[in-house]
Amino acid sequence: MVNLSVFLIMCILLIILPGPDTAIATKNTLTVSRKGGLQTIIGCCCGLLIHTCAAVIGLSAIIVKSAYIFAILKYVGAIYLCYLGIKTLWSLRTIRTQSPVIQDEANIDHKYAQQSCFKQGFLTNITNPKVAVFFLTFLPQFVDGKSGTFLPFLMMGLMYIALTALWFVFYVYLLDKISAFMKKPTTKAVIEGLTGAVLIGFGIKLAFEKAH
Repeated sequence: MVNLSVFLIMCILLIILPGPDTAIATKNTLTVSRKGGLQTIIGCCCGLLIHTCAAVIGLSAIIVKSAYIFAILKYVGAIYLCYLGIKTLWSLRTIRTQSPVIQDEANIDHKYAQQSCFKQGFLTNITNPKVAVFFLTFLPQFVDGKSGTFLPFLMMGLMYIALTALWFVFYVYLLDKISAFMKKPTTKAVIEGLTGAVLIGFGIKLAFEKAH
């Protein structure tokens, strides 16, 4: 692997750039709990791990080169993001009618909610073909073509996952620290509305994405 420092800097910049993962983590941290946000991140990282393994063994190349498979993943991911966005916007009706006490009680319904958070993070990531494109276009730039690619790809994928986990754990804890303000009914309604709109926007954008 070459230019490790450049690779790490580029990874950090790409990770902190807001995307569907950020929107899902924000929503679940504020509407469920800090633990819900962390479960979302675990789901995202599991999805990234599968993408890493796919890139290592060559499955990502097949997905990117096959217009049919790419389209299936693209539309499944787009529909799922739009579904989450619409569901988030729909929840505004209950936020506006619930008292703060009822909202707090509803948000502590952990077992099902946390399982759903993990699933949302995982499915958002695994159904996004842009992640496969990223691994195939970004990682090779830091690999010496004269040597094998298996181990460098694996190492860079794991480093990217570790950096992703570190950033989002910090992000979730930061949100949780200011959650008293963020969970006020008016503030929460605004954030839920923005998050829902952003998720739908990401879904529409993904639906029109083309394989490279």
